[in-house]
Amino acid sequence: MTDPIADMLNRIRNAQAVSKKTVVIPYSNLKYEIAKILEKQKLIGKVEKKGRKPKKVLEITLKYSSAGQTDSSVISNLKRISKPGQRIYTGTKEIRSVRGGYGISIISTSKGLMTNKEAKRKKLGGEIICEIW
Repeated sequence: MTDPIADMLNRIRNAQAVSKKTVVIPYSNLKYEIAKILEKQKLIGKVEKKGRKPKKVLEITLKYSSAGQTDSSVISNLKRISKPGQRIYTGTKEIRSVRGGYGISIISTSKGLMTNKEAKRKKLGGEIICEIW
């Protein structure tokens, strides 16, 4: 697998398309940090590490909003920005809002992963991992 982050985003997108309650993803520290940011932003329910070393996984509980009779997912779109073949970096002055402030982007900075709003507040630039709205 060349891009495990894109795989994680696709698994979340596919699980939400069929209204699954949870999705299981192979564990890595970077995926765990991304999931913790999504949990902190209230875009997913809960993140848990499960299993031991060779078969360690992340179990993500998805979150749905009940609007009328249909349950729609809280996340409407996940988009990978910086890919292994083309890394996208941004300075602190070029950090832009996602969907007019309704979405977030996750940025890998020298101080760790954070949202675009946190990075702008702390005056840090870095690699734009993904956008979620």
